[in-house]
Amino acid sequence: MDPISKKTTAKIERLAEAVMKTVKKGGNPFVEIPVRSLANVKWSEKHRLVELGDQKQQRYFFNVSMAKKFMQTFLVSDACKELIESGKTTSIRDLYYVTKHTIGDTKQNTFDEQDESDPIIEDLEVAIDALREELHLFASRKGSMVGPITIRDTGDTIDLRRMGSGGWAVPSIVEENVIQFEKHEAKYVLLIEKDAVWTRFNEDKFWKREKCIILQGGGQPPRGVRRLVQRLHKELGLPVFVLVDNDPWGFYIYSVVKQGSINLAYESMRMAVPDARFLGLSSFDKEKYKLPDNVAITMDDGDVSRAKQMLAYPWFGRKEWQKELREMMASGKKYELEALSRRGISFITEEYLPRKMRDRDWLA
Repeated sequence: MDPISKKTTAKIERLAEAVMKTVKKGGNPFVEIPVRSLANVKWSEKHRLVELGDQKQQRYFFNVSMAKKFMQTFLVSDACKELIESGKTTSIRDLYYVTKHTIGDTKQNTFDEQDESDPIIEDLEVAIDALREELHLFASRKGSMVGPITIRDTGDTIDLRRMGSGGWAVPSIVEENVIQFEKHEAKYVLLIEKDAVWTRFNEDKFWKREKCIILQGGGQPPRGVRRLVQRLHKELGLPVFVLVDNDPWGFYIYSVVKQGSINLAYESMRMAVPDARFLGLSSFDKEKYKLPDNVAITMDDGDVSRAKQMLAYPWFGRKEWQKELREMMASGKKYELEALSRRGISFITEEYLPRKMRDRDWLA
């Protein structure tokens, strides 16, 4: 096994060994799991990340309300250990079926639905401090990437300068034992919210002209895309820029890339990029780039409510972001990136982004 797989296997074994020690002493076997709830999530000013707190819960075997989850935890652990040792990966859906069976002569199933097994996978992640991907579990591919870089994907050399119109499909598992970076001429990474906008940047060869890597995650970027962006930043020293819609949801996508999400606070250290910069679409770009009124979309109650929530987030506490959000709320309007096409089909790649980069017109 590669070093990462060996390390993850050892963590699973230590989890089991701790339980066995309790059994040998005649105690009530338990597994300790950090609490994954909003009450145990905190903002770290030092790390500039949304992080999981120190609260933990014990899951006991001799407890009627906990016994089933205790058993499920070790069923999933054992299945993941077998995957790692065999050098194979599988989907979280497949793992649900692998671990589902009827217990003895009863009518009780180990798992009835996948919404039972998915949280157990997350429990295992936080219990042993390992990424789901390190457990050899993947999700559906979502995301595309092109740029002046060569990579190795499970032993195959791939030149991302020659990926045509579709780009390289970013896999769910992008750890160092799967994806390695080789020769590159990239100056920065540009993460684009939408596939349609990414296609415009690819078709216009923006990445070739500007020597950058462009990625898209189809809205909120999945774990594989976020992890890959962090690796490009951390290992290659590439600045990260984010291009999203001018609405509360686009801003939130940026914040998740920058400091992590509340739901995945336990993975912020391995997925977030605190130095990521927001390139747009800004609430002040309508006037700056002369966008007509008819491309605006009226904010609904959900948009307003979301914007108010974000004003209270400590990571949006800087005066520049407060000004940005308040301008959006004052206007009552939001704008999609595609609104820039009103100025010309390639306005976004030929004028908007080059000017933003030249003027260093971004938010941190």
